[in-house]
Amino acid sequence: MTPLHRVFCGIIPPHLLDRLAQAPDAAVADAARRTLIADAGHRTGRSLTTAAARAAARPASAGRPHRTVCDAENGTRLPGRKVRSEGGEPTRDATVNRAYAGLGATFELLMEAYGRDSIDGSGLPLDATVHYDRDYGNAFWNGERMVFGDGDGEIFRDFTIPVDVIAHELGHGVTQYTANLAYFSQPGALNESVSDVIGSLVKQYVLGQTADQADWLIGEGLFTDRVEGTALRSMKAPGTAYDDDLLGKDPQPATMDDYVRTGRDNGGVHINSGIPNHAFYLLATALGGHAWERAGQIWYDVLTGGELGETADFADFARLTVAAARERYGEGGAEDRAVVKAWSTVGVPTR
Repeated sequence: MTPLHRVFCGIIPPHLLDRLAQAPDAAVADAARRTLIADAGHRTGRSLTTAAARAAARPASAGRPHRTVCDAENGTRLPGRKVRSEGGEPTRDATVNRAYAGLGATFELLMEAYGRDSIDGSGLPLDATVHYDRDYGNAFWNGERMVFGDGDGEIFRDFTIPVDVIAHELGHGVTQYTANLAYFSQPGALNESVSDVIGSLVKQYVLGQTADQADWLIGEGLFTDRVEGTALRSMKAPGTAYDDDLLGKDPQPATMDDYVRTGRDNGGVHINSGIPNHAFYLLATALGGHAWERAGQIWYDVLTGGELGETADFADFARLTVAAARERYGEGGAEDRAVVKAWSTVGVPTR
């Protein structure tokens, strides 16, 4: 069996933190530098539990979430102090309660929409740690748990505020246990995009929104009022999420015409994810209704179908979505045509 790609996956792209680390505002720059240093350590020095230990921790009750939220108390030792377990009463700490609810919402969407029992499909416990470090400007999945910073209060608010941030990071866990996409270049951008799709679907599921009603923003509410921007990313209009003196302009492309070739950020995984993100948005809005139903089902079928290689590029993924749409809904139908048109619009071939 191929080893799982257990990589550090943070919601904030390195290019944003690099910009902030150069900010004239000392408080902003210091917090960004601290976050960059911490993230570098996470990429090289993580300690993960074994698969056997994780399996032993699984609850006996299938089809139900098993959540544990711990508090790092602004330190860096994981997992921290346990503050809420599955079925426990809400605490006085809103951050703890938001993390608990976000874990539950992600579990519920996966189970109700796709019959998937947790992120691994076999009831894996969902663990999270809140209040990580001081002024830490990120949230991440480290291969075994979710970790949330409180933000610096200058640029970023508490990272548990947007439910799609929670679901995005858990989405990396889903990918880890299914297609196991490598975290570089186009496979890495697909990895990031799948997490944005899952994050957006959970947000829409919680709000009861159709594809047409959704804002398709990732991380809306995360920025403080001093930032000129609405969110970290926009699936509807990549490249328009923010345009700020400190952050710069959102660099995401919407089509292959503007594909960014770079050696940074694992080959631009957080930037070029805008292209498959936009394809999913176009498909979901073309089909209408709830995006987690037909559009989400097609993406899920590809992710879990066993044919998506670890180093798949955008064209590989696109071809498989066409095949999945035809397999589930029939060749030449509305779903088939909409998938082909979505990828064609963003400049990715499907044959």
